[in-house]
Amino acid sequence: MNEEQKKQVAIFRFGVISDFVTPVKLDRGEKERLLRDKCARHWRIPMSHRTRISRTAILSWVSSYLGGGRRLEALYPKARSDRNATRALDEETSLALVRLRRQIPKATIRSLIAEARDKSLVDKEVHLAETTVWRFLKREGLLHNSGDAPVDRRKYEAELPNDTWQSDAMHGPQVLVKGKKRKVYLFAFLDDMSRLVPHAQFYPSEKLTSFLDALRQALLTRGLPRKLYVDNGSAFRSRHLAEITASLGIALIHSRPYQPQGRGKIERWFRTVRTGFLPGFRGEAIEELNEALDLWVREQYHQRVHRGTGETPLKRFASHTECLRPAPKDLEDHFRVSARRRVARDRTVSLGGRLFEAPVELIGRQLTLLYHTHDPSRIEAFLEGQSHGMLRIVDLQVNCRVRRQQDHLSLHSEPRPISGGKLSFTPRNREKSS
Repeated sequence: MNEEQKKQVAIFRFGVISDFVTPVKLDRGEKERLLRDKCARHWRIPMSHRTRISRTAILSWVSSYLGGGRRLEALYPKARSDRNATRALDEETSLALVRLRRQIPKATIRSLIAEARDKSLVDKEVHLAETTVWRFLKREGLLHNSGDAPVDRRKYEAELPNDTWQSDAMHGPQVLVKGKKRKVYLFAFLDDMSRLVPHAQFYPSEKLTSFLDALRQALLTRGLPRKLYVDNGSAFRSRHLAEITASLGIALIHSRPYQPQGRGKIERWFRTVRTGFLPGFRGEAIEELNEALDLWVREQYHQRVHRGTGETPLKRFASHTECLRPAPKDLEDHFRVSARRRVARDRTVSLGGRLFEAPVELIGRQLTLLYHTHDPSRIEAFLEGQSHGMLRIVDLQVNCRVRRQQDHLSLHSEPRPISGGKLSFTPRNREKSS
């Protein structure tokens, strides 16, 4: 497992244990309830075909994270002691059994094994014991066909401001963007407890860069939430977003696919925008649209008594300011993109079509480069978690005049003036002729 895969696993583990490592103290009963819920859930675990997590694993991750100084690296997976040992079911066989079980959910274990062999889904040399397949299907929750059981959904509300933010994107109107009429998209954040909007802004695209810009402004304006609840869109499933939230101690939670009911508050706010704001907008450009939206949120929505809470969003949010976590001073650094590059023999590193110069001692080493997409010229180099400073763009003219550390002439000869103002070199260790 390489460094990037270990980081994905660590980010996933942080998302699981985030409820237990935040400043909010849980009583024993609440902690036990959360543990039971997490053990009962089906998870999409990176680098694993498993879907369940044991109580022991969750508690060990909590202990590792707290004992490791709350650093993400403390959650990196360690090498297995049985790495080279034979296991009952390999990954390819397991995936084949899962796909086949979903196609014929009512088949018996014996007929399922026979069907897998008939369709050549498993290697003929692999021995499939019925008890092994039964245990595997039970662990994956595929042993019985549960049918269309009713889903337990309940209304909820966070106890404190900035405990949970809901976020989503809404398709907006067509306005002028750089002189051309284009459709725009609204990214917004809603505090679950107070219904306050930390930030909302229209963008010409619904890509990850737009969402990250909105998130950065929301964090600067209202501080850090404990949880960020989003849907399963491509922007919200980004590995970069997961790294940012984990590094800031924010639990990134995704709603179940095709079930928007859990994000009902942000969906209701979007409906308010469509009915209460957009009909009154009279501008043409995206800049005018965002200015009008900001004014409407601050002077109307935040000052109006919310029907669900009985208070204005701003007053309800400000009632517990002692619980708010301010954004760190180095917030911008948490939004940097990472890339892996190896330093060439001439000390150069290539990124985005540009050459950068690295320190001599890093020649041949593979670095992690952190940079902002809006300012790719500022790159910080890291090796094994330690910073080696900012890299500078290669200047060929300057390098032409720089004396190399291992230049053959500088090591074995010294310049002396000759006629005509030119330089010649005299060997230092030249023996005197008799």
